[in-house]
Amino acid sequence: MSITSERPVSAQQIYAALAALSAEPAAHPEKRPEGPQEEDRLQLLGSLLAKTELEITAATRLSEEDEVEDVLETLLGWGEQLGADPGVAINVLTNRLQRTALQVSEPEAEELPPGREAAFAAVMTAVYALSAQFHAERGDTEGTRHALSGAEEALIDILQGMHDLRVAIGDAPASEDEEDS
Repeated sequence: MSITSERPVSAQQIYAALAALSAEPAAHPEKRPEGPQEEDRLQLLGSLLAKTELEITAATRLSEEDEVEDVLETLLGWGEQLGADPGVAINVLTNRLQRTALQVSEPEAEELPPGREAAFAAVMTAVYALSAQFHAERGDTEGTRHALSGAEEALIDILQGMHDLRVAIGDAPASEDEEDS
């Protein structure tokens, strides 16, 4: 299915794809006696995405001799499905990076360990950098500035998280501000 298609895949079609992969979510007869509904569509898409990512991960183990070739082969399939629209490609990449950032950030945690904080900021730096480039290509100076500001803030967060991790392992002294807290 193309992102630009007028008819999105239905919840029933997504559920059927998951069933074909033996990955359908557990049924909730009391919650949804009639099966998956359209309001379940995004959650089902997330399940299908996870199943696909797990299959790709199993097929492209980094310990294998042909790891780069395996990854490139999956990218060929990805590119064939995506098509030639660079705006759609940026949207897909940004969406993937945002999901990664959320997974790294442990949404339930009140405070992240410094390494995770730095990793979250690194992913968000990529999101903002892609966004800045996209805005610049469209001639949107204000959007470019906004995205660059986000990238700069995220870069600072990367450095702070790395410093905090160095302090935690004893490789760097804590600053006076850190000692006071």
